[in-house]
Amino acid sequence: MNAPDLPLFATCDICDAFEEDTSGDIRVLPPVFKDFGALTRFCGPVVTLRCPEDNSRVREAVNSPGYVDTPTGRVGRVLVVDGAGSLRRALVGGNLAAAAARNGWAGIVVDGAVRDVAELNQARLGLRALALMPMRTAKRGDGQADLPVQIQGVWVRPGDWLYADEDGVVVSARPVHG
Repeated sequence: MNAPDLPLFATCDICDAFEEDTSGDIRVLPPVFKDFGALTRFCGPVVTLRCPEDNSRVREAVNSPGYVDTPTGRVGRVLVVDGAGSLRRALVGGNLAAAAARNGWAGIVVDGAVRDVAELNQARLGLRALALMPMRTAKRGDGQADLPVQIQGVWVRPGDWLYADEDGVVVSARPVHG
C-alpha cells in the first residue's frame, strides 16, 4: 500500500540514474531491514536521532509535527533512529507508530528493534527495523537529535532525503524524485 500523493519513485531507478556518481550524495542502506507499518513505500526529508535503548527522544519526535509545508504542499518527514543496531530493547511500538502516523510522519527507519507487530502493521506510515523484540526501552531522557548518524555503516544526515520501497532504502543529499 502506498501513501496518497506520494512522489513517484523507485529505488532501483534512483540507483540506476546515479550509478556513475562518485560524490557520495547517493547512499544505499544494506538489505537488513524488515518492513513493518501499513505503507511499503515512503520518502521524505530526514530527521535523525541517536538513542540506543532509550526511546524518550523517539516519543518526543513522533508527538511533534512530522511534516514540512513547502510551496508545492505538505511533505511528510522520515525519522531515522540510530539505535546502534541493538536488538535488546524495542525503540518503537504500536503507540509511537500510531502517534507518528497521526502527526504526519511519512516513515521511520530504526537501526534496532521494534515491537507490537499487529499495531505496527496497522499504522499508516512506512516503518523499517532490524527485528522484533517484546522488551520496551528504559525512559532515561537520553539521546541526541539532528546530528549525522551511521546506520549500518552508512552516513545519514538531517535534511537528507530517504526513499524506501519494496527493493530497498536509498538516502540522497537532495530530493531526486520527479
